[in-house]
Amino acid sequence: MDKNSLEQAVLPVTRFAPSPTGFLHIGGARTALFNWLLARHCGGKFLLRIEDTDRERSTLKAVDAIFDGLRWLGIDWDEEPVFQFSRVQHHVELAEKLVREGKAYYCYCTPEELETMRREAGEKGDSPKYNGKWRDRDPRDAPPGVKPVIRLKTPTEGSTSVHDIVQGTVTVSNDQLDDMILVRSDRTPTFMLSVVVDDHDMKITHVVRGDDHLTNTFRHIQIFNAFGWDIPKFGHVPLIHGPDGAKLSKRHGALGIDAYRSMGYLPEAVCNCLLRLGWSHGDDEIISKEQAIQWFNVESLGRSASRLDFLKLDNLNGHYLRVADNDRLLKDLLGMIGDISEEKRLRLLRGMNGLKQRTKTLLELRDLASIYTNDFVAADLTLEEKNILSAALQKLKSIDDWSEKNMEIELREFAAASRFSFGKVAQALRNALTGRKITPSIFEMLISFGKNESLGRINSFFV
Repeated sequence: MDKNSLEQAVLPVTRFAPSPTGFLHIGGARTALFNWLLARHCGGKFLLRIEDTDRERSTLKAVDAIFDGLRWLGIDWDEEPVFQFSRVQHHVELAEKLVREGKAYYCYCTPEELETMRREAGEKGDSPKYNGKWRDRDPRDAPPGVKPVIRLKTPTEGSTSVHDIVQGTVTVSNDQLDDMILVRSDRTPTFMLSVVVDDHDMKITHVVRGDDHLTNTFRHIQIFNAFGWDIPKFGHVPLIHGPDGAKLSKRHGALGIDAYRSMGYLPEAVCNCLLRLGWSHGDDEIISKEQAIQWFNVESLGRSASRLDFLKLDNLNGHYLRVADNDRLLKDLLGMIGDISEEKRLRLLRGMNGLKQRTKTLLELRDLASIYTNDFVAADLTLEEKNILSAALQKLKSIDDWSEKNMEIELREFAAASRFSFGKVAQALRNALTGRKITPSIFEMLISFGKNESLGRINSFFV
């Protein structure tokens, strides 16, 4: 659905509804991104709901991790987050309303009875489901001491269809669905009920989520119908797979957004990667956040599973590193390495252009940046390198225009006039300045270190 057609109908209200039982999963982050882009593209709202009804597994730490992960990715929400647990009494009251209207009922089956139903259905070759025993019975027949659940009176004839904006129309026969539980015997609402009530109360118009929820959607639609509420438009996208084509799991590596952050990926690279896992815009691979908002549409969401390609992610991250603002990268690096002197900070900033051209992650950038942040330790030089440095030192002392362009001219002329090749001159200077064989260009380093520091390091081999 494009922007114009959506606006003619209603501005979309989308949501992301994670359970706070752990980190922000990369699949969940993609779901949040798609819903956020749909809302931003059409000028609608993106809302956040924390589904924390599982009190044993839900933690404040996980809630904070979700908030932090979304903020890191640049995904903001338009209203205060809704916490589902605070609304459970409202959910139960609405289920009881359905009972009064004859659309739901109290079921007094014991666990043993339910197990017998499942076993007998299996023996007949039927799917193991509830047989509707209390669907039309008088609650006065209830056995003493049994706390009932509330079940929905699911239609027994016809079918239920999901008109999915990604998968197309998907239909299931109603005789395949039993009377689902809405409220448990301990008076807590089930996921099925809570999701529908909250989506209705939050005025959600579009739900984009993983296709592992597709079977739940038939149930959700039946609950919406029982209440007489408008049904959101659903879109179910295939789950993310690993490089081997199997469903993404721990054996493929990092699953949480926090792990990708720790591995030195930039949020814009992660968003770009997630965007391309199930959505496309022609042959474009590098898509900025601004372009994504402008171009996003649900018609381009794919029906086939996408594979997370870490090589592509590395290449994307390398691109975003190269175009990133140097001050921003300096701040990121200082957050990783801690406090450094003002002299080293300025040295690092001067050398940032060369550093970011040679790295693909912040971890690689941090490691290479250590040539500017670590204290100087003299390297072991060969006799030939010392001879080169002795002559080069005099040349460098005579250079007044300490700019990268002039340094390259002067040192290449020096090498041409001497019996040493430029490669040997550069390697000797590289070794003397850093003790490393792999560095940014020698000209970049001479500028970054500055004349006094550069001459001091070289001169230390002759005192």
